[in-house]
Amino acid sequence: QVRVQESGGDSVQAGGSLKLSCTLYVDTYISYGMAWFRQAPGKEREGVACVDSDGRINYADSVKGRFSISNDNAKNALYLQMNNLKPEDTAMYYCAASKYGVDYCLESEGRIGSWGQGTQVIVSS
Repeated sequence: QVRVQESGGDSVQAGGSLKLSCTLYVDTYISYGMAWFRQAPGKEREGVACVDSDGRINYADSVKGRFSISNDNAKNALYLQMNNLKPEDTAMYYCAASKYGVDYCLESEGRIGSWGQGTQVIVSS
C-alpha cells in the first residue's frame, strides 16, 4: 500500500526558492528509495532527486547544486529544497516510493503505487 500527498508548489521568480513537501506512506519492505519526479507540459516525466534506505542520494544533472532532497522517517516525510530556480524547472512535481536503490531510483519505472496529484511549480523569468 502506498499513499502520497505533495504540497508546497507555487509561482516564483527565477532565482527564487521553494521547498516541496510530501507525506509518503509505504510498506517499507517493498520500498528501497523515495524520489521526486517532475513533468513539464509536453515532456516526459523525469526523475529529479532520490534517496535510498541507506541515505544515499542521487540527483539529475539539471538540478545538481541547486536542489536538495531530505527525509524525515518519523514523519513519513520527504522534502525537496529548490534554490536558484530557473524557468525550465517549471513542472508538476511528484513524489514516489521506489523499488530501486540509489543507482536507479530516478527511473520512473521503479515507482511503487499510483502517482499522487502532484504540486505545481511555476518559475517566471
